[in-house]
Amino acid sequence: MLIKLLTKVFGSRNDRTLRRMRKAVSLINAMEPEMEKLSDDELKAKTNEFRARIEKG
Repeated sequence: MLIKLLTKVFGSRNDRTLRRMRKAVSLINAMEPEMEKLSDDELKAKTNEFRARIEKG
């Protein structure tokens, strides 16, 4: 019974994971129009830029 109450208050593990993912999806979707405008070469350059940003943290 306690577990059911906690699940109703905080959501299941999947609910919490989905809630976190929705924020990331919203940010990614906001970038879509800008990325669609890029040519293939510009997109390749952006990919390298993103890789460098990931390596830096």
